[in-house]
Amino acid sequence: MEVTAECGRGGEGCCRAGGEEAKEKYCAKADRTAQVVPVDDAAAQEVMPPYVMTVDDSSVDRALVTALLRRSKYRVTAVDSGKRALEMLDSEPNVSMIITDYWMPEMTGYDLLKKIKESSELKQIPVVIMSSENVPTRITRCLEEGAEEFLLKPVRSSDISRISNRMLQ
Repeated sequence: MEVTAECGRGGEGCCRAGGEEAKEKYCAKADRTAQVVPVDDAAAQEVMPPYVMTVDDSSVDRALVTALLRRSKYRVTAVDSGKRALEMLDSEPNVSMIITDYWMPEMTGYDLLKKIKESSELKQIPVVIMSSENVPTRITRCLEEGAEEFLLKPVRSSDISRISNRMLQ
């Protein structure tokens, strides 16, 4: 995009102070065509590390997953319930991925997954379910509902690397 400024017309780059001598000297420079380089939003987002929300009612598991994600240079918000996650998602539109426990009081990770996938604003966010119980029917149900991955606890750094390579890069 090109932008030009004319002296005395109020355009950016026009000198308005310093008397006629300064006006002539600096307005001559302002009359030239200038190149404006637009900011590339995609490039700006690449600089910022991905933003991950982790959801678990267990403070120990929340801390473990948060530490693993931060060690991998991700920005993390940790919340203790599916209900709180939905509240946060209303005000945090830049979440790159959600990692949630399956079994939580009030709202299970499966219920959270369903609500996210039903929302036109949120459905593009990848959701990973984690559980300490290896129940094949539960795993299948979550994957069929739209979960990107199902992790068995305890979550390891290799799990974080694998899901990062698949979804955040």
